[in-house]
Amino acid sequence: MNLVFRVDASTQIGTGHLMRCLALAQAWQNTEKQAVFLISNSVPTLEQRLLSEGIKVVHLSVSWGSIEDARETASFARQLDANWLVADGYHFGAEYQRVIKDAGLSLLFIDDYAHADHYYADVVLNQNIYAHEGLYAKREPYTQLLLGVKYALLRQEFWQWRGWKRETPTIARKVLVTLGGSDPDNVTLKVIKALQLVELDTLETVVVVGGSNPHYEQLQSASLDSRFPIHLKKNVTNMPELMAWADVAIAAGGFTSWELAFMSLPSIVLVLADNQRAIAQKLDEMGVSIYLGWHEDVPAVEIGSAVADLLRVAHTRIEMTRRSQKLVDGEGTKRVLRHLATKLLKLRCACQEDCRLLWEWSNDPEVRAVSFSTKHILWEEHIKWFQSRLHSPNFILYIAVDINDVPIGQIRYEIEGDKAIISISIDRNFRYQGYGCNLIDLGCKKIFSESNVKIIYAYVKPYNEISIKTFEQASFQNMGKTKLGKYEAIHLIKNK
Repeated sequence: MNLVFRVDASTQIGTGHLMRCLALAQAWQNTEKQAVFLISNSVPTLEQRLLSEGIKVVHLSVSWGSIEDARETASFARQLDANWLVADGYHFGAEYQRVIKDAGLSLLFIDDYAHADHYYADVVLNQNIYAHEGLYAKREPYTQLLLGVKYALLRQEFWQWRGWKRETPTIARKVLVTLGGSDPDNVTLKVIKALQLVELDTLETVVVVGGSNPHYEQLQSASLDSRFPIHLKKNVTNMPELMAWADVAIAAGGFTSWELAFMSLPSIVLVLADNQRAIAQKLDEMGVSIYLGWHEDVPAVEIGSAVADLLRVAHTRIEMTRRSQKLVDGEGTKRVLRHLATKLLKLRCACQEDCRLLWEWSNDPEVRAVSFSTKHILWEEHIKWFQSRLHSPNFILYIAVDINDVPIGQIRYEIEGDKAIISISIDRNFRYQGYGCNLIDLGCKKIFSESNVKIIYAYVKPYNEISIKTFEQASFQNMGKTKLGKYEAIHLIKNK
């Protein structure tokens, strides 16, 4: 099964889009599936990184972000039998998304600041701390949002560092400098010069640059001329080890912020691009990092002074470490893939062999608690109920299975004329992962297309806010309170 990415990298646009796509691709390939990158503009060293990970790379021949780009991308994705297409880049707008969707593809759109005029993607992912639903008011009713740092996409080299605890020295001396994959304005050189102003005899620095950085020779010369050891490293694959080694980082305000937070590394931030400002400002307000400002407006002496202060004041670093640890848990890629998996659900008709499984699901304590009748269901009663409905023309029961054919839940309909009452439940091992909404959506499409049903009713206990919200997300209209026999219920409706 293929996950296809449409992403670019260059000195001008940087490498962050590609690197976060790499994180998602690594997690996908760990499930023994194939990731494919469609690239219009790239950096040779990054392309080699993709190939070394077993990722296939396909070069497009069209202008990036154009309608021709979208059509060629859609064509490749269909040829590759893609389960999903992932698009990441500010040059992909509303029309680009529309072309992809019109081609019948499932689209995950990775975004930062709601740059598109409208969103047609199935899922929009904005992993930034300032992300909120209001940014995406202009979206399709079916578009789902994954918002916030809980979805931060960390590459697999970080995964083994979950649970690692940082030790804070009284006087810090080890500094990591990482200012993005390209750094076209050579801010790294400015930082190296600023560090020469720090009056600390035992200072040691690692400077990391990306493969698209055009200033390597100049940085190499500056490192050799430094009054303290500077280790210049290019295209590293052990960034978490370097972050664990360091006491303090000087970084750009982009995606690296989430990596630094995950590694609980106190950092001083310079903004190198407009889209980094909001992240840097918010993390400064939260006490996670120190924001100095736009790189051109911050003199070297101010950078040096900020570094010296942070190296000397242990309690500031301790507090920054504490706050960072609460921010990013490293589970973002798993959460995103779980959500994509929910969109790949399949439905099959229930059969005789499902009888016990359905009984066990029905008697799960959480299921009984939100059912109108909370009594335990006896096995004999369940068999009688199941047999009476298995072949009834007025009852439809589907078992939902994931891409590995593992049962994850059930959806059933009691039919009367052109109306049906829906009921669902999810296996306890798959709850709270986004399956409910997609199961409802899939089940409704199936019954509308395969029967005479024109309207579906759902009845939910008034305090069951999670289920109510799930039905609303699946385009059910909340009609308010009603009576279902002797029980109070929230009545929800979906029309064909």
